[in-house]
Amino acid sequence: MDIKKRPNHKLYIQVLRRMSPQQRLLKAFELSEFAKQLFIRGLHERFPNLPSEDFQKKLRERLAKCHNKNY
Repeated sequence: MDIKKRPNHKLYIQVLRRMSPQQRLLKAFELSEFAKQLFIRGLHERFPNLPSEDFQKKLRERLAKCHNKNY
């Protein structure tokens, strides 16, 4: 049972199926970059007064926590 309504889900799946593998890969890269930019923006909002060097260090630390260590 679907608790959340997703009226455009069928359309989304149809669009994905019409894309070539290369287009889907490029879309995945685009979404990944977008998520990373959102993450950085959120970190900036959480630590607005952090100097640039300290911010970069914190960013690297947080990204390292997200890294999949199964590889």
